[in-house]
Amino acid sequence: MAGTVEDGLEAWAGSGTSGIAGDASPGPRTYARRWVFLLVVSLLSCSNAMVNWLSLIYLVVSIPFGMAAIWVLDSVGLRGATILGAWLNFSGSLLRAVPCLDVRIPNPFAFFMSGQSLCALAQTLVVSSPAKLASLWFPEHQRATANMIGTMSNPLGILIANVLSPALVKKAEDIPMMLGAYTVPAAAACLLATACLWESVPPTPPSTGAASSNSESFLCGLKLLVQNKAYIILATCFGGGIGIFSSFSALLEQILCANGYSNEFSGLCGALFIVFGILGALLLGLYVDRTKHFTEATKIGLCLTSLTFVAFALVSQLQRQTFALAVICSLLGLFGFSVAPVVMELAVECTFPVGEGASAGLIFVLGQAEGVLIMLLLTALTVQRTGPSFSTCRQSEDPLDWTTSVLLMASLCTLFTCVLVLFFNTPYRRLEAESAGLPSPRMCAREPRNASPTQVPPLENPGLTPSADTLKEAPGPASLSKGHSGWVETSSEAEPC
Repeated sequence: MAGTVEDGLEAWAGSGTSGIAGDASPGPRTYARRWVFLLVVSLLSCSNAMVNWLSLIYLVVSIPFGMAAIWVLDSVGLRGATILGAWLNFSGSLLRAVPCLDVRIPNPFAFFMSGQSLCALAQTLVVSSPAKLASLWFPEHQRATANMIGTMSNPLGILIANVLSPALVKKAEDIPMMLGAYTVPAAAACLLATACLWESVPPTPPSTGAASSNSESFLCGLKLLVQNKAYIILATCFGGGIGIFSSFSALLEQILCANGYSNEFSGLCGALFIVFGILGALLLGLYVDRTKHFTEATKIGLCLTSLTFVAFALVSQLQRQTFALAVICSLLGLFGFSVAPVVMELAVECTFPVGEGASAGLIFVLGQAEGVLIMLLLTALTVQRTGPSFSTCRQSEDPLDWTTSVLLMASLCTLFTCVLVLFFNTPYRRLEAESAGLPSPRMCAREPRNASPTQVPPLENPGLTPSADTLKEAPGPASLSKGHSGWVETSSEAEPC
């Protein structure tokens, strides 16, 4: 065992950039195949969002199964979670297309429900992957950009579907062709994930923070998250923001048609919302990668979002304000939508060394739960319009008055923003650990049981010095099998926090 540890440390020391065999200094290293991994995750996220029929299933499934997805991501590993998500997404896409084939299906709705449920299960694995992928495979100056690309692939899939669906479906008989077309990207993502993803982590970590990533056990990490006041504020407030934006996207057509705006214009506003959100996320990701101003970017973005939501609540109740509403929806995406990848990075920074799957995934679970509550509250506050009706809604629908609901949406957005701006403050733990050049120690670990200690010579580079437990004892088989925690090999076992 002693020889194994020494060989492993020598191999790590020899993976640096120096070309001299005996004098190579160990250090972070990046691999070109990180972009392949990012492509697979992005394509999977995009294809998962392209068909959103029965989308309420996504909200219902993500709440109970979201915690299981977090465990899979942090315990099984990024590669296993991505492949599992790709196969679930592909299987669900096939099941959705079966009732549209020219065969006799006794209960076609069951196929639709089963297929959409599998895709919803896949989404729970997809939405938390970008933050973990960015941390494990990308250097610190590319993490926010990589997170942005992976996160914004989901709304990009919605936008592509909104553009392609009307073009592909001219009559009911064209629906099978549309579903078959949407199965192609799901199949491509499944093929790439299965054939091209060889490992969850690179042989050499891209940063010191990546070497200490996920150093806490799953249950211990969850307890640390609950005890972290800054994270609770961030998760609750931004989770509420996710719920508000989910409600806004789902109810936008009903809100606008009640005041005389066409469904085509509502679709245009939704498209502008996504397009400017992706553009804003790109610019903000590049800015944050250079400056590391996570907190400032988040607070300013949410403040501007709240002001824009107030403007939407007022202007949406007026008639013939198409230009103003189009501008407001664009600004909502530019300010609010673009903050999401930055918040995921901020969550990792304030909870390090807890696994990225837990810190980012729990925010999405809370967001879905808050989204269900907010949507139920908004629909409960609608009343039938008593005054003159300008409604362009379907004739079978009674015109509703959404004034109170829209004002409540703006008020909740302002409330969440004020709480986060006033009370959220956190050190950047991951950046501090990387600046110090030392992997962060486990926060919930027992003293190692020293059965047969083996001394290992320290590494020459202090920036990647192994932990004290590593120098005391050779790792056992259990500690070597814990995924990417093997970068900082230790025989200490985590106990309940």
